Amino acid sequence: TTELNENTRIAVIGLGYVGLPLAVALAKVFGVVGFDTDANRVAELREGVDRTREVAPEALRSSSLACSADPSDAADAGIYIVTVPTPITADNSPDLGPLRRASSTVGSLLGRNAIVVYESTVYPGVTENVCGPILEDASGLKCGEDFFLGYSPERTNPGDQLHRVDKLAKVVAGQTPATTETLVELYGSITLGKIFRAADIRTAEAAKIIENAQRDINIAFINEIATIFGKMGISTLDVLEAAETKWNHLDFRPGLVGGHCVGIDPFYLAHAAAAAGHTPEITLAGRRINDRMGYYIAECVAAELTEPNARVLVLGLTFKENVPDMRNSRVIDIVRALRGRGFAVDVHDSLADRAEAKRTYGLDPLPSLDAASGYDCVIGAVAHEAYAAFGASKIAALVSPCGLVADVKGMWRRVVLPDKVRRWQL
Repeated sequence: TTELNENTRIAVIGLGYVGLPLAVALAKVFGVVGFDTDANRVAELREGVDRTREVAPEALRSSSLACSADPSDAADAGIYIVTVPTPITADNSPDLGPLRRASSTVGSLLGRNAIVVYESTVYPGVTENVCGPILEDASGLKCGEDFFLGYSPERTNPGDQLHRVDKLAKVVAGQTPATTETLVELYGSITLGKIFRAADIRTAEAAKIIENAQRDINIAFINEIATIFGKMGISTLDVLEAAETKWNHLDFRPGLVGGHCVGIDPFYLAHAAAAAGHTPEITLAGRRINDRMGYYIAECVAAELTEPNARVLVLGLTFKENVPDMRNSRVIDIVRALRGRGFAVDVHDSLADRAEAKRTYGLDPLPSLDAASGYDCVIGAVAHEAYAAFGASKIAALVSPCGLVADVKGMWRRVVLPDKVRRWQL
């Protein structure tokens, strides 16, 4: 198996939210080439522009990382790290297409004794039973003899500068003990966090998939109690503030659950459960509750609006605060549900790319809020810093004198609104 030294060449396959920060960190120690099929993305990175905002321009420009859209530039690396997305299909089944294509590409480049590490979230068995055979077919080499597999689940939190790849604890597992130790050395060279050796690759895959499923279930419980307390006229956030004074209270807040991890990974777990002959109940119940929240919010807002053609402004379209990522954002559920009821809905996002919003959701977001005023309802859907900083005067400038402020994230709960402006919050 590959032994690490200053001449070891690393290839990172996929330069998105996960792959790019990892590649930049590794390039401080090793010679690293980053490959991505998106030529436009590669061109931007070469200019020092990261549209995901995960790597600062100066850090990108000063990095020795070589970015390429030509797979041949990644040939003969000692270690390949695959960080491509693992989405779901329209029927919520795992979509391993990107992973299969990446594996085929890597297989065509493999040399003897190379290690192929997967960071993409998968259900147990995918690395060895799906990716391994593809690598063999494309390379003509024998898995476990001529090259070796590894798994180290990504734990990147988009937009989070505290929990970065160079500070996180890393779980690693290799096909052989020697492979595992190489991965310990590899990731140990870039992270201040501890390295945990999982029992085997399937265990590491399983650990990753329950991390996000657990979070999804916890948020689902809070969303359910938000629905209950909403019907009882009790503020959920006030309840949570009281409850969190207990030492073992878990800090979860109600809201929309989307993105490329928490809103997707439970379906991978459910798929694995079904394949093992078990019907998952809590896992899918959490998904049902969270997937319905956008429609529930729209119902609550609609119940407060008396004008049949009310004008509504939705602030935020990304899947979470302070990131430009719109993948699997559930804000679109609010927009579509309100438009389906006949309301005129405008959308603004201080971070999202407007062209991407058009491609992804068919929306044409407002270019700015300069001319925005007199809305019957303003919905604070995403707690971007720009929106959370709004004071009473800014909110009053957007909403009509007797309008409604729907504060999904509770970011304006301490703001004193004008007397006749109504307030709703999740």
